[in-house]
Amino acid sequence: MKVLFIIQGEGRGHLTQAIALAQMLRSSGSEIVGVMVGKSEHRRIPDFFREKIKSTVEEFESPNILPAAKSNKVSFGASLFYNIRKLPAYAESIRFIKRRIRECEADLVVNFYEVLTGLSYALCPPGIPLVCVAHQYIFLHPDYRFPPGSRGAVFFLKLFTRLTAAGASRKLALSLRPESATATDSSDGSDTTLKVVPPLLRKEVFGMASHKGDYLHGYVLNPGFRRELETWHNDHQNEKFHLFWDRPAESGTDANFRLHPLDDQLFLQYMAGCKGFITTAGFESVCEALYFGKPVFMVPTHIEQRCNAFDANAFGAGIYSDRFDLEGFSEFTSHYTANPSFRTWVERARGIILHEIHAACEEHREKPFRRGRIPFPRLS
Repeated sequence: MKVLFIIQGEGRGHLTQAIALAQMLRSSGSEIVGVMVGKSEHRRIPDFFREKIKSTVEEFESPNILPAAKSNKVSFGASLFYNIRKLPAYAESIRFIKRRIRECEADLVVNFYEVLTGLSYALCPPGIPLVCVAHQYIFLHPDYRFPPGSRGAVFFLKLFTRLTAAGASRKLALSLRPESATATDSSDGSDTTLKVVPPLLRKEVFGMASHKGDYLHGYVLNPGFRRELETWHNDHQNEKFHLFWDRPAESGTDANFRLHPLDDQLFLQYMAGCKGFITTAGFESVCEALYFGKPVFMVPTHIEQRCNAFDANAFGAGIYSDRFDLEGFSEFTSHYTANPSFRTWVERARGIILHEIHAACEEHREKPFRRGRIPFPRLS
């Protein structure tokens, strides 16, 4: 089977999930005939992704969100105006996606939450089955619990999530825990395309042994988070940090506060040996920490990450806050006990995900035409 990957390039999670799925598909005899990544002016594709995906990577202009100039939160106003200005470029990207789907002669398109893929299928279905993979599809599950006080934001989050999967034969919702295999979404009746599956972790994770070191590990999304952590470190000089970000290498402020450029292997090594992990609640990093049995401190920046933090906290994975004040985290780490059911769930991923992908292709052969539609979720 020939497979084309299309990936949202914002953040690290979708990229590492694509690496993990590529490893699974190749080991089962499939071929990755192309990899397309939606690019952003504010993020660069990490070198490790180009190396590990083992395929030519093509980039295209894609919508993204912008941080506020004077805070670590997302600026929705700036993001809206930025993306409106880029609409002509996004239209060209849709034409590029449609052309590449046709040229590469793929049997299957796998979309990692890239909205322009869903729009391509909604506007002009290419006649090739589409499987969408992301943790965000769990937000469409009727049993999913959202954080309180976020009805409006949840409405738009669910709408955007639907846009990314218009015309999909399968929506594979990566989840911390097993849910009902088939969901009934009250906004549009029975949704038999939504399947809950285990997280996608790369094979390198499974080959590492966990041990408890004397340092905190973290992923720094932007310079504002670094400043917050440096401020906290200045008052807690004995606390050791090993932090990663997608910027050039820096030594950090002192021997106990080290900054590293994003390197997937080194990142996992520090994860396996840390005493706790600090993050903005990106799903993939939280799952890696859970697999290694590490407690997590989360500072979400927008509604999607608030949902991740709320869910991870309910699962017992960690605690969350609106800023990087780690005072209570030391006590949490000292009493933390890993949930062994998570490892069991993750280790079922290969069989479950490959089964759903092949089932989607088989169903498409029986009913080949599927026009994407974009139902609006209710505001409840």
